[in-house]
Amino acid sequence: MQLLAQSAVELGLLLDAPQLEQFEIYYRELADWNTRMNLTSVIDYPEVQVKHFLDSLTLLPALGGRLPENARVVDVGAGAGFPGLPLKLVQPDLSLTLVESTGKKAGFLRHMAETLGLESVEVYTGRAETLAHQPELRETHDVALARGLARLPTLLEITLPFVRQGGVVAAWKHGGEGLREELASARNALQTLGGHVRSIYPVKATGLEDNRVVAVIEKVRETPDDYPRRNGVPRKQPL
Repeated sequence: MQLLAQSAVELGLLLDAPQLEQFEIYYRELADWNTRMNLTSVIDYPEVQVKHFLDSLTLLPALGGRLPENARVVDVGAGAGFPGLPLKLVQPDLSLTLVESTGKKAGFLRHMAETLGLESVEVYTGRAETLAHQPELRETHDVALARGLARLPTLLEITLPFVRQGGVVAAWKHGGEGLREELASARNALQTLGGHVRSIYPVKATGLEDNRVVAVIEKVRETPDDYPRRNGVPRKQPL
């Protein structure tokens, strides 16, 4: 994990030997499971260190260096665990909720949490549109993570309901004209769901020079009970 260790310094992070060993175990398990199920198309050892592990950690400088202590974090559409699990490895005090609709991927997430010896990690199998209405999950998180999830109008509808007022949604995006168009198309969703764009953080790290940004959206009002709408509607009919 030398590449990850060196690149993390550019984000202001010093990863110690136990953390790097945990990332090494994560990679080995990811590569092994990926031979039996489609977890990721990026599986080359150097690429995973940068495009999955390091990219996940770009949230920390976007939020001033770290997440709030003991923050409750939800990763919506967690897939193979990015960005939630790498952030948990770097900041073990987090309480992490992983939301994944595919049962096999959810099984991998449970396996990884157990293999890495992580506490305060819960995996929920199901659609975010349904889970966001459960009382123990709705408006109870400080931060929602969305990486490769959807365009902003859809993304906001299936993440903001998980976040408490004053919390944030962090969305991994690419900058430029495409992002400007997404932000413009998200105005109604922001107004309806109680969100406000706090900042757009340009990622600066070796290997991630493709105009990546982390968009931070603050929850300024409670989300109406009607949202998110039923399964599939946020994608088919974005706000």
